[in-house]
Amino acid sequence: MSTMPFHRLLVVCLVAVVGCSPIAPVDPARGPVNGSDGSDIAPGTNEPAPNEPGTPPPLTHRTKSHAERLLARGDAAYATQEIHAGHPGAAFDPHTGWAPAVPADRERYARFDDNPVQSPTSDPVSTFSIDVDTASYARVRRFLNQGQLPHPDAIRTEELVNYFDYAYPAPTDRDKPFAVHLELGPSPWHPERQLLHIGLKGWTRSTAELPPANLVFLVDVSGSMQGPDRIDLLRASLKLLAGQLRPQDRISIAVYAGAAGTVLEPTPGDQRARIIAALDALEAGGSTNGGAGIQLAYALARQHLAPDGINRVILATDGDFNVGVVDQRGLEQLIARERDAGIGLTVLGFGMGNYNDALMQHLAQTGNGNAAYIDTLNEARKVLVDELASTLEIIARDVKIQVEFNPASVAEYRLIGYETRHLERADFANDRVDAGDIGAGHTVTALYEITPVGASETLLEPLRYAGARPPAAARTGADEVAFVRLRYKLPGAAESRLLEHPVRTSDAVARLDATSADYRFAAAVAGFGQLLRGGRYTGDFGHGDVMALARGARDADPFGYRGEFLGLAGTAAALAGRPVASH
Repeated sequence: MSTMPFHRLLVVCLVAVVGCSPIAPVDPARGPVNGSDGSDIAPGTNEPAPNEPGTPPPLTHRTKSHAERLLARGDAAYATQEIHAGHPGAAFDPHTGWAPAVPADRERYARFDDNPVQSPTSDPVSTFSIDVDTASYARVRRFLNQGQLPHPDAIRTEELVNYFDYAYPAPTDRDKPFAVHLELGPSPWHPERQLLHIGLKGWTRSTAELPPANLVFLVDVSGSMQGPDRIDLLRASLKLLAGQLRPQDRISIAVYAGAAGTVLEPTPGDQRARIIAALDALEAGGSTNGGAGIQLAYALARQHLAPDGINRVILATDGDFNVGVVDQRGLEQLIARERDAGIGLTVLGFGMGNYNDALMQHLAQTGNGNAAYIDTLNEARKVLVDELASTLEIIARDVKIQVEFNPASVAEYRLIGYETRHLERADFANDRVDAGDIGAGHTVTALYEITPVGASETLLEPLRYAGARPPAAARTGADEVAFVRLRYKLPGAAESRLLEHPVRTSDAVARLDATSADYRFAAAVAGFGQLLRGGRYTGDFGHGDVMALARGARDADPFGYRGEFLGLAGTAAALAGRPVASH
C-alpha cells in the first residue's frame, strides 16, 4: 500500500481546517491558482471541473500543485490561501469530500424581545429614536425567496414598515425639514384596540439639487466576499451609484482584506471610465481586517472634505470582521468622532450565511447613516438611484419621538418595533444624546397599539387602586388620547427644536376600511413582521389576513414593491404550513 507524501498530507489537512475566510492575506506576487480564464481545470482534461449544485468544484490538480510548491518553500499559510482562493465558503474532508457552504449559524443578529405592554398609570411616556434603515426587509425577502423562514431576531418590524414609501403630506416650509401626519383607527387584529399611526415626511429635492458630494467607497474584498451575490453584485451596485455622480462630486475607493489600500484617489464624478475601471479591478481574496479599512476611508474623506457639501463613507461588506484586533469600541469612537466632524457612514450589506447584521446596524447608527441590504440589483437601484438623495443628504439630525398617553383615555399601549431604538425619558430633551436622522425625501412611520379605557379585555392585570385617580373631567386634556412630541436638529445646529401635536379622541376613525390606504398597508406590514417574530400580540390574525389587508391598500404602486410584498406574505404562509384562501 502506497503512503501519501508528507507535503500532500499537509495540503489535505490545511484544506480541512479552512473556514469561510482565509487566515492570511493574498500575496499578489505569488501568482494565480486558476487557469488563465479564471476557472480551475479538471485533472486530466481541458474542461472546467464540474460543479454539483450547492457545492464547490473538486480541488484541482493545478491548485494542489501550486499549493505544494508553496509548502516546499515553507509558505504553509499562503498554501492555505491558494487552496481556498477559488473555493470560498466550504471546507474539504478526505472522507466526506466538500462540506456545505458557510453554516447558517454564523449569521449574527442582536437579540431583543418585543416591546412590552405598558400602563399609562405607571409608565405614561414612551421615547425612541426614529429609524430609516431598510436592511431587515431585504434580508427577510432573501430568506423567503430561498425557501426559509427568517430568524426572529433578523426581523425589525419598523424596518419592514419603513421599506415602503407613503403618501404623507410634504412640509410646505423649508425651515421645517419634515411634516407630521397622525391617524388613529382600529387595530386589524383586535376589535377593541386601536392603532396610533405616526408618519413623518421629509422635504425632497432631486439629485441634481444636492450639494457637492465627497464620497469614499470602502469595499470589503476579503475571501468571504467571493461569489455572484457578493463581490460581483457589489461591483454592479456601485456602478449604478457612480452613474449618478456629477463633475462637482468626488469619489475615492478604498479596499480592505488582510490589509487596507487605496484603489482610486479622489476623482471627479464625471470621469466615469476611470471610476468603472477601478470597480472592475476589484477582486475578493484575503482575510477581513475591517478596522484598518474604516480608518483609511475616513482619512481619504478628510483629505478632500467638502465644508458645505456631503461627506460620507459608504461601507460595502458582509460584516465578517474576523482577522486582526477588531476593537469594536474603538471603531465606534472613531465613527462617532468623524460623525461629529461632518463625515457620515452608510452601510451596504451583501451575502448570506456569515452576515454580521448586529455590527452593521450598530456602525450605521453610530455614523449618522442608514443600513441597507443589497440582495438584488433592483434593490441596489432602489437605494442608490431612486433614493439617492435620502441616502446621502441629511435634512434633520437626532430625531426623537416621545408620546405621553392619557390614562383617562388609554388603558394600555405598546410600541410596535423600534426595540433597538429605545431611549430613556430623560434622553428626549438631552441634546447630547445621539438619535436617528432623516434624509431628503424620507418617510418614517411608527405604530402604537392602544387599548382604550372601557375595553372588556386587557393584557395587563387591573390595579387595585386605579379607581383612586382623579375624574377624567378634572384632568388637563381630558379629550386627548395622547400627546406627541418630536425633537430634531437642523444640520450643523447644536440645539434641538421641538414640535408638539395632541391626538384627540374625536380624531379616531371608527372603521378600518375608512382609514387611509397608507394606514392599512403599514398595519398589514406591521402584522406580517409580528407574525414572523411569533405573533405574541396578534391573536388569530394570520398571513391570509395580512394579504387581504395589504391587497386592499395597494394603492399607487409604480415600482411594484407593494405587489412584491403580497407574494412574500404568501410564501411565508406556505413555509409556515398555514394555507391561504385563494382570491
